[in-house]
Amino acid sequence: MLDEMSPVALYIQLADLLAKQIEEGKLKPRQPLPSEATLQQEHGVARGTVRAAVRLLRERGLVVTLPARGTYVAEKKP
Repeated sequence: MLDEMSPVALYIQLADLLAKQIEEGKLKPRQPLPSEATLQQEHGVARGTVRAAVRLLRERGLVVTLPARGTYVAEKKP
């Protein structure tokens, strides 16, 4: 659940939430992330917030975006 009153930006909260799902195995390697629209609806945030969260996950190496194919959970590095 995202906390709008938190001093932590919503996109960071969303990225952390998705990262936790990846770490717990709820989102598995090579599995696509939910769509932007789905994440917007589930968490009540704007499209830009979702995009910023996905960009942060990409910077952390947790997801990869393939042009015209979508964003997928990255394979864990040994």
